[in-house]
Amino acid sequence: MRRHFLNLLLCTALAVPSVNAAGTSEEYSNGAPRGEDGRFTNTVGEIGHGTLAVRFPFMLRRLGTYFRSGADAPERVANDGVFLRENARHSIPTVTWVGHATLLVQMEHVTFLTDPTWSNRPSPVPLIGPGRFVEPGLRMEDLPPIDFVVVSHNHYDHLDLPTLRALSQRSAETVFYVPLGNGELLRSQRIANVKELDWGETAVYKGTTIHCLPSQHWSKRSLADDQKALWSSWAVTGAKRRFYFAGDTGYFPGFEIIGASLGPFDLAAVPIGAYEPRAMMQESHMNPEEAVRAAIDLRARRAVAMHFGTFDLSDEPLGEPPVRFTAAAHDSSLAEDTAWVLKIGETREF
Repeated sequence: MRRHFLNLLLCTALAVPSVNAAGTSEEYSNGAPRGEDGRFTNTVGEIGHGTLAVRFPFMLRRLGTYFRSGADAPERVANDGVFLRENARHSIPTVTWVGHATLLVQMEHVTFLTDPTWSNRPSPVPLIGPGRFVEPGLRMEDLPPIDFVVVSHNHYDHLDLPTLRALSQRSAETVFYVPLGNGELLRSQRIANVKELDWGETAVYKGTTIHCLPSQHWSKRSLADDQKALWSSWAVTGAKRRFYFAGDTGYFPGFEIIGASLGPFDLAAVPIGAYEPRAMMQESHMNPEEAVRAAIDLRARRAVAMHFGTFDLSDEPLGEPPVRFTAAAHDSSLAEDTAWVLKIGETREF
């Protein structure tokens, strides 16, 4: 038991960055800013993560994830992938929530995934860490052919190596777009078709443009690699549809800049969970009300909620984020019927 407790603390410690020198503020068109030590930072410089008095009790409370029932986790609906495999040939614009930050998007005759995670426990330590409350919305074998994948950052619940390896083995043609500094990790797993981008850089895939864009977050995958790899949000734009994926982020002025330069977006995927305690999470994770503000800043015609309910990552009740997100949208210019809370496995046209 003591060994498991120490492993849990190690796993949680990887989710808390060490102190790093503040960087300088730069426009994202010039690439992501770096501190004097060469490590990446945010446009506002170093962001806060609460005092040790806040963080240590939070780590201890993570032990409770083993006993949480998951009663208020999102509902799952059956999805055998038949429509999605057929739609890969027709490209009706759709989004399917697979779970957590994993979305399957079809538009402009391409099919792509965001932060794909099929693992039951995203953690550096086997059997330790938050477990999945709801199975993925589709089995991997039921997926349509995947043209490309975008990965927002290297935290274990977003960059899931077992899933990325499986997708690469499924098709060597699948392209993996990652922020700077993450390519070596994928290539070490024999994932060869990797493209690294800096903030403001783009890639073209079959008539769509993939934009690597800022977010306000951080990276860490081991005890000493803080901020060595970049984090990002992503946009995919084409002749008829424009999609934005926020990744994992705090609320920041970059949303308004992105909306002005690339919007309006037909659909923006915004994270609404992992926001408590605010003293620890505020600068790196949006709450539901901030997610609505971000969607408005992005000039999104529709927003879809993600990053909640699949894993127990923070202190808020599992069922709280979607309720607050819907209420905030109702009281805003976004409007409740354009703020989507999907069931896991649900496909919706946009």
